[in-house]
Amino acid sequence: MLFGLAAAVSLAALAVQPAQAQAADTSFFLTSMGIGNGGNLGGLAGADNHCQTLAQAAGAGAKTWRAYLSTQAADGQPAVNARDRIGKGPWQNSRGVVIAKDVAELHGANNLTKQTALSEKGEVVNGRGDTPNRHDVLTGSQPDGTAFAAADDRTCKNWTSSTQGSAMMGHSDRIGLRDDDASKSWNSSHPSRGPDGGCSQADLRSTGGDGLLYCFAAN
Repeated sequence: MLFGLAAAVSLAALAVQPAQAQAADTSFFLTSMGIGNGGNLGGLAGADNHCQTLAQAAGAGAKTWRAYLSTQAADGQPAVNARDRIGKGPWQNSRGVVIAKDVAELHGANNLTKQTALSEKGEVVNGRGDTPNRHDVLTGSQPDGTAFAAADDRTCKNWTSSTQGSAMMGHSDRIGLRDDDASKSWNSSHPSRGPDGGCSQADLRSTGGDGLLYCFAAN
């Protein structure tokens, strides 16, 4: 009996170890939840902290995590490009599937789909056709991962507004209303909009989002 119990415990330990190792090797995920305040993320620092906190809870907190977000030039501060914040790659999800080997591939023929853009928990995130649809991901970025010019707000006032403004979003499932490049774009599909001004949590949800972020390990 004791031998059987010891064997069962050993098997259980073996079953846990690969999952823990896999979590530690994770270098990309789509957040399972947003911060909850629409486009007001507390700036880039608040968004990065959200990524770090979720990674920590999932067993991947030893890395430096960054949110894939751009900011626009404002108040004498230069623009920040999302592509410049996330390290050099390669990046893989919690199941060990490589999303992209480097920044160029990420912004070209990457392997980001609904089935590979897993949350930090290793779960598939709802997309178009699911209830609720949560495929709109905040990025504030152009298709090449660079910031927009300062003329039109595409970052909810550099991630500080939960009322007026607009944020560029991508589709994590690569599916939209049309069969065009924008609808299939993971990082630059359409700007947010809605009755509250474009940047509230309700506005983000009204078009199929939840204030989710892409998180990348920068080291």
